[in-house]
Amino acid sequence: MAERKDVEFQAEGGVRLRGWLFLPDGPGPHPAITMAHGYAGTKDHGLEPFARAFADDGFVVLLHDHRGFGASDGEPRQDVDPWVQIADWRRAVSFLESLPEVDPRRIGLWGTSYAGGHAIVLGATDRRLRCVVSQVPTISGYEQGLRRVAPEAVAGLEESFAEDERARFRGEPHRRTAIVSDDPAVPASYRTREAIDFYLQPLPEGVWTNEATVRSGRAARMYEPGAWVPRVSPTPLLMVVALNDTVTVTDLALAAYERALEPKRLVTLAGGHFDPYVARFAEASGAARAWFREHLG
Repeated sequence: MAERKDVEFQAEGGVRLRGWLFLPDGPGPHPAITMAHGYAGTKDHGLEPFARAFADDGFVVLLHDHRGFGASDGEPRQDVDPWVQIADWRRAVSFLESLPEVDPRRIGLWGTSYAGGHAIVLGATDRRLRCVVSQVPTISGYEQGLRRVAPEAVAGLEESFAEDERARFRGEPHRRTAIVSDDPAVPASYRTREAIDFYLQPLPEGVWTNEATVRSGRAARMYEPGAWVPRVSPTPLLMVVALNDTVTVTDLALAAYERALEPKRLVTLAGGHFDPYVARFAEASGAARAWFREHLG
């Protein structure tokens, strides 16, 4: 069984990012995989089984928390800025390169959901990566917003963004909103039962709170990682898409895959956005394992 170690490394601004390093059996240096979670998630939200599956195949695996989340430093807490997260992830790659257990010429990246979008951007812009896996990825914040926000709710949402900007101009703290809630009176990012069950799964005390900054929502609606899909090539890209995904939206992912250039592979799974973590874990992890073995092994 792979050894799991707590590690930390420094990102821009002196922020310490923390995570888990999984070391496989046998002498190195080994190929490596860098992983992180999606929107407002932590490494404790169901990612350790993926990391252990990859380590069992002989990969060193780094699974880190984004700044402001989980074990990592960073203020404000629970703030989701995709471009800051991408810049931090480059530091994670550099950290892996520095480890004696790692072959720096064989590093791959795995991202899911919002970080599946990050995987596309990083695959297109960081040629240190030998291959990329993008699971149920965010493709277009704008298009997702059209599907998931009722037209009559858009004006109120935009006003909440504007009021947050005015409040911070006055020196007030960041306004916050729930990540999940089934109460229609409570502003929240997700309301489906599968999302609520996923985010509110049992976690170590103090790891996570059910809130994000209001500006995280604005950033999400502005984020367009699908624009980078054709530029991932020649880095090999695997996309894992759920066929009933109403969060990052199935047809957007399938259209993005069509725009990607070779080498690429598409794996589709039955179910919704959160099924790859549990119900379809064997299929999702198996596809990623095969991809990493092919391109890193």
